[in-house]
Amino acid sequence: MTDRNVNAAKPFSSIAEVADLLSVNVRTIRRWIDRGDLVAHRFGRQLRISRADLEDFVRLRRDG
Repeated sequence: MTDRNVNAAKPFSSIAEVADLLSVNVRTIRRWIDRGDLVAHRFGRQLRISRADLEDFVRLRRDG
């Protein structure tokens, strides 16, 4: 994602897109998924993160 905005028409994002959006490494996103902190959905062999799950994750992190 180059414009750093979550597109309302795109309900799922790749791990790389989420990492770019949050300015963290892809390994950090995978670690959060492995720990259960961030919910990911599997489509075939690909993991995707829903916009709603990402918003919940950010809200929980922000609010502590």
